[in-house]
Amino acid sequence: MALDPTKHKDWEIAEEAESRMKTVYELGEQLGLAKEELLPHGHYVAKLDYRKILENRQSKPDGKYVDVTAITPTPLGEGKSTCAMGLVQGLGRRKKSVMGAIRQPSGGPTMNIKGSAAGGGLAQCIPLTPFSLGLTGDINAIMNSHNLGMVALTSRMQHENNYTDEELAKRGLKRLDIHPKKVEFNWIIDFCAQALRNITIGQGAKMDGPMMQSKFDIAVSSEIMAILSVAKNLEDMRNKIGRIVVAYDRQDRPITTADLEVDGAMTAWMVEALNPNLMQTLEGQPVAVHAGPFANIAIGQSSVIADRVALKLADYNVTESGFGADIGFEKFWNLKCRYSNLKPHCAVVVATIRALKCHGGAPIPVPGRPMPEEYGKENVGWVEEGCKNLLHHIETVKKAGINPVVCINAFYTDTDNEIKAVRRLCEQAGARVAVSRHWQYGGDGALELADAVTDACEEENDFRFLYDLETPLEKRIELIAREVYGADGVSFGPDAQAKLKRMEKDPDMKDMGTCMVKTHLSLSHEPSLKGVPKNWTLPVRDILTYKGAGFVVPVAGTISLMPGTGSDPAYRRIDVDTETGKVKGLF
Repeated sequence: MALDPTKHKDWEIAEEAESRMKTVYELGEQLGLAKEELLPHGHYVAKLDYRKILENRQSKPDGKYVDVTAITPTPLGEGKSTCAMGLVQGLGRRKKSVMGAIRQPSGGPTMNIKGSAAGGGLAQCIPLTPFSLGLTGDINAIMNSHNLGMVALTSRMQHENNYTDEELAKRGLKRLDIHPKKVEFNWIIDFCAQALRNITIGQGAKMDGPMMQSKFDIAVSSEIMAILSVAKNLEDMRNKIGRIVVAYDRQDRPITTADLEVDGAMTAWMVEALNPNLMQTLEGQPVAVHAGPFANIAIGQSSVIADRVALKLADYNVTESGFGADIGFEKFWNLKCRYSNLKPHCAVVVATIRALKCHGGAPIPVPGRPMPEEYGKENVGWVEEGCKNLLHHIETVKKAGINPVVCINAFYTDTDNEIKAVRRLCEQAGARVAVSRHWQYGGDGALELADAVTDACEEENDFRFLYDLETPLEKRIELIAREVYGADGVSFGPDAQAKLKRMEKDPDMKDMGTCMVKTHLSLSHEPSLKGVPKNWTLPVRDILTYKGAGFVVPVAGTISLMPGTGSDPAYRRIDVDTETGKVKGLF
């Protein structure tokens, strides 16, 4: 008997359920895996040998492909991971062959405010502690691979500063003439560490490296993570890592990891990380966990490889895109599906009454503080006004030609009148609507959602991209801003304008997708603007180039690639039982 989520914390529910978990061998048998296709990491976590799985099932048709996205969330999140796990469990209750494909959490939010992204209540991915604290080491491999590239760059700059061309030649090196103020690469760490956003390195004697401004970004924003998300296989990953631009020379020519002769060693760190991780829901359905979060500052998708594997192993694959449909779904639509050549059958847009009230005029919740009392009282007017944000996201999904299903992620405090208002407005907009109570009742609470998704997957759709790769970069950015965010237009700052001119001369740019960086808390660039903001322009202040991943990355507003840790972080409540070694306090 599962614990009651209204009386117990997520980690307590997970710990109790873990006593009944299937072993990875039982999960493998459930999926029809051969022994050599499963690479165990203990009894309850494994790697999936994607190459063998895909080679052995080349002729098997793919299953139905479902993406889970959401409305613009509050700072507390709206239970998208919980919904994804609930849907997998609901489809399992309907006796469907189903698998999930979700992202591995970053140590930043796990130890900060947002938690581990394993889901919640009776809709979780387990075992919780490995999931939340490093899993099989993929993010650690990304950090080592990325930072090795930075080591190669800074050491090369030091040697070029200290040796003549003749002395460099004796060491087998050719001068790259790297411009110290045109370094594109930074260091990474998997925590929210605002003190590392701007640093000076190389202080000391001349053998301590070149003195220059530098910084740390969070690990999951690394281009290596982006490459892991979209790589087709090891050869593709190796080629992409070799194309990473780390800096420019004094003639404004790109310097790549291949120029530094570090690309092979960087790839060596990533070989095992290319295999997706196998875990399970609270109710024993298999879940592939691969790649990382943060669709506001990264691609924010589980990997193409994980999806391809899940579609061959199950009749339904439920994947998840980060944050709202303006960010995560847009990248799923125009980046991930472009790279994978996979066409989704359905998109689930998750909404909560709490978030709708926030968009409709209620006070904005603040993490770590008590929920404003207004959220505990019925207010249909706020809900109806907030539905404008939800309807905007429904239209975004429709622009992709995909069938939308609205999931009302119901809290036990929601009222019937509030839920009826959401259902009425969404059905008028042409979307299926399902109320799901998976947090409280697990798979049994997600049956209406499972049925709605099953029906939507049987309907034909007309999937299409928002832009062609031949579309000029400036035009693409404007299309995303106008068609997805609802902006009147785009303004480009001086740095962005300079880089646009440089990119216009680069023939590689025509084959690269556009990966926007923007706040997730608003359709606009300003987090405080809720609902559907009107009469605004998207300010693009910088444009990064991820040539390895194949992305151009416009940066809008003041968002940083290194989030900060709040005043009441989760690590204050995480501890270890010294007798059993069990971790407690994760959520």
